[in-house]
Amino acid sequence: MKYCWEYTDDYLEYRNSLGLDTKNPRWYIKDFSRYLKESYPNETIITEEMVIPWCIARPTEKSYSFKTRMSSLRQFTIFTYSIGVCEFILDTSFTPKAERYVPYIFTDQELTNLFDIAIRNSVQDPNSYKKLIISVIYRLIFYCGLRPNEGREIMISDINLNDKTIFIRKNKTHKERIIPISDDICEMIKGYMRRSSVFKMNSPYLFSSPRLDSYKSTWLRTEFLKLWEAIKEPSNLARVRVYDLRHRFATTLMMKFLEEGKDLSNILPYMSSYMGHSSFEETAYYIHLLPDRLRTSKAIDWKKMESLIPKVLS
Repeated sequence: MKYCWEYTDDYLEYRNSLGLDTKNPRWYIKDFSRYLKESYPNETIITEEMVIPWCIARPTEKSYSFKTRMSSLRQFTIFTYSIGVCEFILDTSFTPKAERYVPYIFTDQELTNLFDIAIRNSVQDPNSYKKLIISVIYRLIFYCGLRPNEGREIMISDINLNDKTIFIRKNKTHKERIIPISDDICEMIKGYMRRSSVFKMNSPYLFSSPRLDSYKSTWLRTEFLKLWEAIKEPSNLARVRVYDLRHRFATTLMMKFLEEGKDLSNILPYMSSYMGHSSFEETAYYIHLLPDRLRTSKAIDWKKMESLIPKVLS
């Protein structure tokens, strides 16, 4: 017989067996387990009365953290309910959906300026391995439509320049996939690998940190914002993210297909697979980001799209 606070590891092992993320929910579920152990050390069944006090928002808790904590707990109650040790499933009213972030769509000139200044900084300081990385990594993320984490975690063994492909490893809930790359991207990677070999990092990662592992997401974000601050118009107060490069890639691809008069509903499966989306709804979201003239294109079959396109909250 187990006490109610002893099911944490069972739940995390279950998530891991499904290939789901365990890092993010681990802290919250462990914290909930400690709460149960301290408050109900001898109970074997989890009740609503026991759970609700832990659901109260904490004084310094940010809205996002609260939603993540409640979402983690709801998934835990689903699991424990299914094995008969919890009397209820936490109501979704505790886990309101966050408003979808409306990405910033960079102009062609902004992208040119971003990439140019990164290249210029590297050329002016050829002894800086970090500046060499910065001159390439953001271009690779944009031109391949990668998630930022996918870009920074690419390993040298993932790149096949003969077949002109990159193997994108499984990341959290995202599936692994192989994406084709253009001749220009191949040449960019070849040039980068040739120059980076001088630094003799002896790391399996394409973009190696001084610790010989991949750079952290905070580093990727910080360096990107430095470039942005250097090239943006002073009056432009927009909040930008590295992820917006991926959004711009997706809208650029859609615009190309629409201007060629292709039926977007037939293109979505291809785009969804290429970008590693788990559903067509994720890909259809980008239609909201298209210019008005293209959103009204006859190439979009709105009867097919109506059920796919999610609502965007601004």
